[in-house]
Amino acid sequence: MKGNFQTILVVIFMAAALFGILVFAGIIKLGSNKNDAGALGTVVLWGTETIQKVSADLEAFNKANPTFIVKYVQKYPETFDNDLLEALATGTGPDMFFISDDLAYKYSNKIYTIPYASYPLATFKNNFARAGEVFLTSKGMLAFPITIDPLVMYYNRSTLDANNIVYPPATWNEFQNLVPVLTKKDDSNKIIKSTVAMGQFSNVLHAKDILVTLFMQLGNTISSEKNGISSSALEASNGKYDISTVLKFYTDFADPLKDVYSWNKSFQNSQEEFSAEDLAFYFGFSSEASSLISKNPNQNFFVAQMPQVKDSNMKLTYAHVGGIAIAASSKNFNTAFIATSLLATSDFAKNYAKTIGVAPARRDLLVAKQTEGFLPVFYSSALISTSWLDPSTSNTDDIFKNMVENVLSNNMTPIESIKDSDGKLNLLFNK
Repeated sequence: MKGNFQTILVVIFMAAALFGILVFAGIIKLGSNKNDAGALGTVVLWGTETIQKVSADLEAFNKANPTFIVKYVQKYPETFDNDLLEALATGTGPDMFFISDDLAYKYSNKIYTIPYASYPLATFKNNFARAGEVFLTSKGMLAFPITIDPLVMYYNRSTLDANNIVYPPATWNEFQNLVPVLTKKDDSNKIIKSTVAMGQFSNVLHAKDILVTLFMQLGNTISSEKNGISSSALEASNGKYDISTVLKFYTDFADPLKDVYSWNKSFQNSQEEFSAEDLAFYFGFSSEASSLISKNPNQNFFVAQMPQVKDSNMKLTYAHVGGIAIAASSKNFNTAFIATSLLATSDFAKNYAKTIGVAPARRDLLVAKQTEGFLPVFYSSALISTSWLDPSTSNTDDIFKNMVENVLSNNMTPIESIKDSDGKLNLLFNK
């Protein structure tokens, strides 16, 4: 009996191994729920969301896929990065893990890059919104996109109503025209009510992301990748626009001599000023909606898409993207591979995004009609979102901060500051 049992186990694992070989060779392609026949055993998934938020959706997923089990392990957001690095280095890491766009580059050599022979590029683009392409490289896919958290424009409706402004601005030209109307100053020219937090860096939440949005709206990709090698694209020109003009556009909002002067270092951070109703517009992420409501439950605010470039033939905003990656060190690789694909393409993805308060990454879910609260704007913004492979968030924060402050202090022209930042970003990629 014991011998028969061992023989059965050997046959099962040989079949699973053969399935894996066929998948990786591209003979069997993922993207269909019919491919779960080779998934066996238990795989471990790490993330930072609470077990309470994940357990119900994951339990339903496991019931729908009885040949294997996905076990979720909750990690603290503050220590997730270090915990994961240490676990992967010692061979005790998870089979899969939730990953954000700003960690994808850092972990790229610890992630199994799924080749396009196994998950075709056309299938990816048909299934997922553009923002999910942050996980694509020339060699394959780093993660399956799950969520999109777009940068949007929150606005104080009472402030706009009081100034006879019916709709929030749709373009940056319209936005500029509103600043002299909405910015209120005292007799000494001190700003007492601001239109928007732009121009400075340290007290503007998401200042880097706002600048990235502006650059990308003019066609700059911030970074580029070819044959597995990433580099800065900050200084690259598309022949039509010079992003140094965008940097000047941004810093002008902190220049007392400009009509658009609206912000300075004396203010609290932009979210606090918005919740105190001393700021008409706040550029924040969709995931911040609940915290904004909590800060000031009586505030009459709503949300709109980020302003766009006038007469542009495209719409675009920046987003944080969440996905699930497969650890290259997984000891149950076939099951991790299939489970990750199914998590991204099943009801789990829809329910998980709703649970944590962001938009899903799948196109079919984004085009489904939404009527509840802010969701129509969040979903439409997610569909026009994009992102970039940030090599190190803390270091790039410093680069963008210096980019802004070099111009504000007149140490550099906008052109010189862009060139300087481009060089520093390249150094990060070359580390």
